[in-house]
Amino acid sequence: MRIAIFENIMTPGGHEVDFNRILVEEFRQQGHEVFFYVPEGFHFSMDYHVPVHELQGSVVSYSGVTGVRKLMRTIKRELHRMSWYRQLYEAAKRGEMDAIIVPTSTYRYLRAIAKSVLRHSPVPIIFILHGINPGEAPKFLKAAKKLEACPNIRPTVLTFTEDIFGEKRDNIRTIYPPTFVPRDIERKSMASPVSAGRPLTIGFFGQYRREKRLEDFLEVYLQGNYTRPVRLLVQGATMHPEDAADFERIIKKYSGYDGIEFLHKGLIGAEWQQAIMDIDALLMPYSAPRYRYHWGGMLFTAIGFQKPVVASDDMNPEVFAAFQIGLLFKSGDMESLRETLERFINTYDERSAGYVRDLQKAAALYSPASFVQRLEEIFKEQRSI
Repeated sequence: MRIAIFENIMTPGGHEVDFNRILVEEFRQQGHEVFFYVPEGFHFSMDYHVPVHELQGSVVSYSGVTGVRKLMRTIKRELHRMSWYRQLYEAAKRGEMDAIIVPTSTYRYLRAIAKSVLRHSPVPIIFILHGINPGEAPKFLKAAKKLEACPNIRPTVLTFTEDIFGEKRDNIRTIYPPTFVPRDIERKSMASPVSAGRPLTIGFFGQYRREKRLEDFLEVYLQGNYTRPVRLLVQGATMHPEDAADFERIIKKYSGYDGIEFLHKGLIGAEWQQAIMDIDALLMPYSAPRYRYHWGGMLFTAIGFQKPVVASDDMNPEVFAAFQIGLLFKSGDMESLRETLERFINTYDERSAGYVRDLQKAAALYSPASFVQRLEEIFKEQRSI
């Protein structure tokens, strides 16, 4: 198949970049031809080594604008989106692709396509939604219902259930998300016991945001009573000056403690993969209701790299119900986090073999290859209306 990926979200890094890489590399591994369609002037954070075709109409940013100016940009963004849809429809009619994927979608994308000629696409289009929260669900279901008579429009939600809060629709698909795996470095044994006497290295990774409560976590970590050597690595990437300043304040405050290291740097590609590979376990001590409904990029990095975790109990609970891949603390409860972190570190040596077994099972279920095979099945569906 010739598979077109329509990407219109520019990001400097993160899991969105690697998600596109999964699509490109895994579809090509299955023998498919893959290429991108993007708005004019679009810039990728990495080279995916596939052809890129430009559509007329640039990306419209809301950065730095409010009020009437933001409203005007909203209108302009919607006009550009409708134009991109029309151009994709025309490309499909010319036979330039056999299928289309929109890798990061929302109900707004579906609402727009219901008004676009692209709803009559001659090729199947998968709109991937990375989770639906309770507030979004009615809007999503309403938008999907308007597309029931469009058999080639195939909304696909990454989730761990077969329905959307008890609701099922014939034209909505639900599939598991994929793990992120090492692609640019050697895949050595990724989950193994820590050798005697060596500190257990635990990592706190990802984009720095205040909701992750890093400072609260560091206070809790320092209160712990650990019976084995342990080392903490805190890596943070920042996108905004205020976040960078706050992260630097935290680094200055805590860098004097033994066994705590900081890395204020965005990591991508091999450098990111090596940093994950070099630690023994991943910490995800942040809590937010959205983690119940949107798959966790760091959790699926941990599974793909075979690293046990400490996470809040609102982090994709279905995964932890199926696999013992670490320990959970009560969301938002700092005392529970302290007790759980202490127990995880002090029992790591005796529990690591069990973590390894379940990490391997989870990695098989959520593998990138299996994910792409499920997308292939959706493309091949023959659906009547």
